[in-house]
Amino acid sequence: MSKKRISILLAFVLLLSVALTACASATPEPTEEPEPVVEEPAEEPMEEEEPMEEEEPMEEDMTLDLSDQTVVFWHPFSSGDQLEGINAIVAEFNETNMYGITVEAIEQGRQSDLETAVNAAIASGDLPNVTGGFPNGLASWYGVGVIADLNQFINDPDYGLSEDEYNDIFDGVLGAGTLADGTQVGIPMHQSANVHFYNATWAQELGFDSPPSNTAEFKEQACAAAEANANDDDPDNDGTGGYVLFPGASNVANWVYAFGGDIVDETGNDYALDSQVVKDVALFLKDLQDNGCTFSTESFPNPEMATRKALFTDSSTAGIPFQLAAFEDAGNDDEWTLLPFAGPDGTQAINAFGQMVGIVDTNEDANLASWLWLKYFTSPETQAKWIGYSAYFPSQSATFDLIGDFTAENPIYTLGLDLLPLGNSEPPIPAHGAVRGAITDAFFAVLGAADEAEIDQILADLDATAAELVSETQ
Repeated sequence: MSKKRISILLAFVLLLSVALTACASATPEPTEEPEPVVEEPAEEPMEEEEPMEEEEPMEEDMTLDLSDQTVVFWHPFSSGDQLEGINAIVAEFNETNMYGITVEAIEQGRQSDLETAVNAAIASGDLPNVTGGFPNGLASWYGVGVIADLNQFINDPDYGLSEDEYNDIFDGVLGAGTLADGTQVGIPMHQSANVHFYNATWAQELGFDSPPSNTAEFKEQACAAAEANANDDDPDNDGTGGYVLFPGASNVANWVYAFGGDIVDETGNDYALDSQVVKDVALFLKDLQDNGCTFSTESFPNPEMATRKALFTDSSTAGIPFQLAAFEDAGNDDEWTLLPFAGPDGTQAINAFGQMVGIVDTNEDANLASWLWLKYFTSPETQAKWIGYSAYFPSQSATFDLIGDFTAENPIYTLGLDLLPLGNSEPPIPAHGAVRGAITDAFFAVLGAADEAEIDQILADLDATAAELVSETQ
């Protein structure tokens, strides 16, 4: 009870005592004396609303003190501009974050080295707080209780992402960190994508005014380029000119997406590698090869693209700087561009690769500090700075308006931005690393198959192998 209310009550008791002992001639007084008692309570609810003004718990949340938290962040950016960029971003966060959090960034070599380091840390118990990882790696670590579900942080009313912020992340690359049951094991700090590189100048000289919009046009242009090299005066380029065909899992998956399918079933938990769509892709690639419209290279085909030995190659957008350098080395001023994969009906697709980052599940304060760092690190403003160091692509459209200077200096980069909404992502299934190897082996076998029946058997065996690999991780 408030002091004010006690005072009023005492006053009332006093008045009542006086009234009871008064003479009869004072009888009218009680009708006047209680008036202050009636008026004071009428004002008292306004005074009682003081707790509405006391926002102390919310104020404490807004100035949350996490100065005792050091977030250890493991990443795979071990040299050059990328390492410089990570260190600069971490330093800025440490100097400016209002929570007193300190981030300690530790490079772990390449992606495969990082994964090995995390697996070793799981065994030793000496884990970081935040780590990068392949989607299937994060899924595996979640399965053994190491990685936290980010949905609890994303949806936090005070520290989470707004609906607009969440929806701004491209579905394809966000999906790489989303398990079939909706668990979010990671969010992307950037993305790259698997695309075609295409020599537009040479295509025009071959009589094609625009890039291919479907598989029939793709075959026509690839075969025309191969024929041109076979019939020119240079014997050294015979057997080249069309499409550099490497049936790796990333390229195969991209073709499957363009053909309107997927490499997993509707549940997202199991593979579907003997479906009709996968078979159609196999037959298409086999037909391109059998018609002499493809060839292979021993290494990345950047020199072949730059010297008109290839009209089409497949590459990650992370390879753009290397292709630019190859054209410069060759002294070739041809205009080249980036294309999505296009299916029989014109469906366009790219295979999006998100550099995923997850939180190691430790305790409430450490997890919150880790999330606040991760939220800052993946924000559009910070992502724009990171792109300036790394030349990766944004994982959210809000970053586009913040990288104008970078795109002005790198115009071909803008072409990649236009393709990002077409992104699909490979499944975050723990066994996916092993399954990718099986897909590559199977499609090399497809290219050497004698007939369609053999292709059917290869794909059936592939699907069975994938199922076995999945069962081994469950």
